[in-house]
Amino acid sequence: MEIRPILSALMRSKVAMILIGLQVALTLAIVCNALFIISERLAHMARPSGMNEADTFWFGSNGFGQDFNVKVVQQSDLAVLRRLPGVVDAAPTNSVPMSDGGWGTGLSLAPRQKKSTADTTIYLVDDHAISTFGTHLIAGRNFKPEEIESHDFGDRLLPKVAILSKALADKMFPDGDPIGKQVYFDQDPPTTTIIGVVDRLQEPWISSDDIENAAFVPVFMPYGNSTRYLVRTEPGRRDEVMKQVEQKMTEANPSRIIGKVKSIEQVRSEAYAEDRAMAIILSVVIFCLLTITALGIVGMASFWVAQRTKQIGTRRALGATKFDILRYFQTENFIITTMGLVGGGILTYAFSIYLMKAYNAPRLPWYYVPVGFVCLWILGQVAVLGPALRASRVSPAIATRSV
Repeated sequence: MEIRPILSALMRSKVAMILIGLQVALTLAIVCNALFIISERLAHMARPSGMNEADTFWFGSNGFGQDFNVKVVQQSDLAVLRRLPGVVDAAPTNSVPMSDGGWGTGLSLAPRQKKSTADTTIYLVDDHAISTFGTHLIAGRNFKPEEIESHDFGDRLLPKVAILSKALADKMFPDGDPIGKQVYFDQDPPTTTIIGVVDRLQEPWISSDDIENAAFVPVFMPYGNSTRYLVRTEPGRRDEVMKQVEQKMTEANPSRIIGKVKSIEQVRSEAYAEDRAMAIILSVVIFCLLTITALGIVGMASFWVAQRTKQIGTRRALGATKFDILRYFQTENFIITTMGLVGGGILTYAFSIYLMKAYNAPRLPWYYVPVGFVCLWILGQVAVLGPALRASRVSPAIATRSV
């Protein structure tokens, strides 16, 4: 098939050709960058917390009354929780990953450094934390019961021992074994000895640059009469145990209010609600853009088929087959789509550069554009197929009578 007649026909319909080309270009630029943002959001949402999320939940207890002794109540609560059927373990904690609230500090290798070696979140826990969180000890040992310190809220937090996440340990001691090493909390003496390392543990703040910098410290520090508990259950029994907790805690001590009992899966869902909404919105935008582009191609091709009925009939009378007519319109659409894609490729990278500068977004991977090319070529060919088939069925006799 000669391309010259097709190009000549396109030049007679410059406005339509330019509009469809621009539509294809904008679609490529927006869809590629939107898909990349969606993939980034999904990867962001899928980051492992280091916990056994499926079988854990947490809740708060707020005591009232002058006779309420939070330290005594905590030990009683933990004994009740650990005896519940279906419970694997329970531990006190001031926070959990993805909860968007907790304590943070700096760790230093020397006293009174100008800048901390690393920033970290601090989980105030006991010797049951590793089992309850569901993380894995990969070096060193767990806390001993006698190492659990008791402090009043507002005291300086200077623990004697600590367990670090692997990410934090690697940052503090990139060239050696952290076990037995000394660090300074908040740059002040005395030193804290690192006794263990867990494989992974996230901070409560999902937007943190160092999200896996976390430390367990064996400290009980209630906020007034408030405490929080993390509970890990046997697989498949979490919801069953969650329904019993408020009643069992109230029976153990009615002088308090039990806060909302929340699974860690629910904590994750709430933490990433904005990411999920963005992914959904961008998916809808992508669908709408692709639909509009396809409809634009269908509309243009249908208009041209109706406009060229006589020309199609003449070509059929001169021996052109149905396949020749079909191929003509497919080739015409391919040329228009390709012109739009060339401009769209440039626009895609320009848009990516803008996002990098304005929002500190990562660079768009190179393969998004060629994959986008292929997808839009396919979309264009599928969209034009209907009008092209109608054109191929035009009878030479009908076309001639339409003069």
